[in-house]
Formats: sequence, structure tokens, C-alpha cells
Amino acid sequence: MYVIQIHGLKSSRGIIFFWSVNLNTFGQSFKQMSRILVTGGCGYIGSHTIVDLIRSGYEVLSLDSLVNSDENVLSGIEAITGKRIDNVRIDLKSSDAIHELRALEGDFDGVIHFAALKSVGDSTRNPLEYYRNNVDGLINILYWVKERKIPWFIFSSSCTVYGDTDRLPVVEDLPFLPAGSPYGRTKQMCELILADVYHTFGTDQKAISLRYFNPAGAHESYLIGESPINDPQNLVPIITETAFGKRPFFTVFGTDYPTRDGSCIRDYIHVMDLARAHTLALDYLKAGNQTEPVDAFNLGIGDGVSVLEAIKAFEEVNNIRLSYKLGSRRAGDLPAVYANIDKAAKLLNWHPQKSIEDIMSDAWTWEQKRNLY
Repeated sequence: MYVIQIHGLKSSRGIIFFWSVNLNTFGQSFKQMSRILVTGGCGYIGSHTIVDLIRSGYEVLSLDSLVNSDENVLSGIEAITGKRIDNVRIDLKSSDAIHELRALEGDFDGVIHFAALKSVGDSTRNPLEYYRNNVDGLINILYWVKERKIPWFIFSSSCTVYGDTDRLPVVEDLPFLPAGSPYGRTKQMCELILADVYHTFGTDQKAISLRYFNPAGAHESYLIGESPINDPQNLVPIITETAFGKRPFFTVFGTDYPTRDGSCIRDYIHVMDLARAHTLALDYLKAGNQTEPVDAFNLGIGDGVSVLEAIKAFEEVNNIRLSYKLGSRRAGDLPAVYANIDKAAKLLNWHPQKSIEDIMSDAWTWEQKRNLY
């Protein structure tokens, strides 16, 4: 290891100092100079990613309209990291968003864009809200990114961009097929916008789209986790709320899919593994390793778990019996989607560490702790 040393030599004019630098410390200081704007930073994935960014030496500013989140999560982030993160309330879909973004002080080296509505079912009932929020929000922040010449952009995407594909596991170069919901179509549109826009940006500006496969779980401190203000639509928080007694039961939507047990198959990824991937994606861009204007990476465990198997995993790891009923299919759901994650492993050096059992254990511990406050 290199160390910092100060050497002094006397001369007729005083002492002349010669410095040797600790390269490890210098490298860490250099990373701390990188400032990242995290939109949706008070949300589930955003808050966990902020923790990983801080621990990796990045400076962070959160931007969140708080439509489905709460600034109380910032206290959890502070308790974990020792740093208090500020949040700026901007509604990115509004006509005033670009003016409010221009008012942000200081320089930014990157943006991680989480802010979006994300319920498949809700998007079929309120499609205009999803197009306006998800698409207009992206367009507004890209105008600002272009003006500021911010070099790195990470987009929070979804496996729904692949549409109704039967090629499993899905790989990043698959063509987009028709999506099963307005939510999925907004993610497809956003990725197409990124492709068009970044081909017109300078060579110093690059973007990465990270395609998620069902995030779940909580930080190991259980100081932050999934706490949606609105009713959750994802399986894992529905399971934990039922186990806690907030729900009398839940419904398994569809038992006649062409899968091994008739229920949908999904790829569940622990939220801290997912958070880590965002930091590694920034590191990848920062190192200048990306040659194309835009690239995409799948983020999942790389294996499929059915809804009934996920229920069983929760019951076994937590020794709890769940109350649920079997129902008909839900609009917009695909029979099976799970990831090939070889590309992220090779280029980002990203390797998920946690299993479905870890996810279910952490999610249940978090559910119990969050209801103590």
C-alpha cells in the first residue's frame, strides 16, 4: 500500500516539502467528487441504491415528488451511512420541471432515473397517467441532462420491455415484442427515446438501461425497506402484509399457465444486489468502458421461481403458514419471465449474492420492524 509521507529539507529560504500520495486515498477522494442525482430517491429501490452509492464514495442528491414515497426514509439512510441526504421535491412530469431542474445548484456527474409509476394492473386502469408520468418525466430530465452535459445516465427499466416473449431466459439483444400493459409500453418507449437521444449527444455522454426482474427484500439493517404509500402490487410485500395480519388473505392470479405448477414464473432479485448493480454501472461509465451511446443489462438472479414456489419459500424460511386463494389470470401478466445475466456478470462484474430464501427472510423481518414505529 502507498502511504502519505511529508519530507522536509532545510534551505536558506526555509523548509521545502516533498509529498508522496496514498493512491488508495486519492482514488477514494476522487470518487467522492462524483455527484449523482437520484430521481425517485425516497422510493424503494432508490433509497437502497443511495446507501450503496454513499458507501462507494459518491455524493448524492435525491429528487422525489413523494407521490408514492416518504422523506422519512432519509433518516434510515442517515442511520446506515452516517450521511444526511437532501431531497428536492420536483414533479418531473410537470411543465415547470425543466425550470426547477435548472435551478439545482452545483455540478452533477451522473443521473440515476428511478422516478416512475410501476404497477402493471394500475396502468391498465389509468394509462394516461402512466404515459404522462413515465414518458414526459424522462423527456424533461433528458433536456436538463443535455443542457448540463451530464456524462452518465442510468435508466431504471424493466423486463416488461421484452413483451410476450417465449425465448427464455431472456437476453438483452432480443427484439421488443408487444408489451402486455401500458406500464410495459412506457418502458419500451423510454428505452427507444434514450436510443434516439443519445445518438445525438456528444461522445462524452453515455446511458445504460438496467432491466429489473422483480426486486424484493430489504437492507440487512432493516432500517429501510419497501414501504409504499399506496397499496403494494408486487407479490412479496403482499405476502408479508398477509403474514402480519394486514390482509386476511391474498390471491394467486392464475393457476392454468403453461408452467410447472400452473402459476406465473418470475425472477426475484434482492434489492441490495440490485442497488449494487447501479453503482457498478456508474463505475463502468466512469471508467470509459462503454463505447456505444446506450447499452442495456438484465438484473435478476438468473432463474425462475413460480408464485407458488415463492409462497412455499416464505413459509419454510419463516415457519409461517400463509392464507391465500387461487384465482383467475390478471390482465397484463406473462406466463414466465426470467433473465440471462451473463452480460452484467462479464462487463459490470456484477454477481447477485442473495437467494429467494434470503429475500423472503429479509422481507419478513423488515415487515415486522417497520410496523413497530
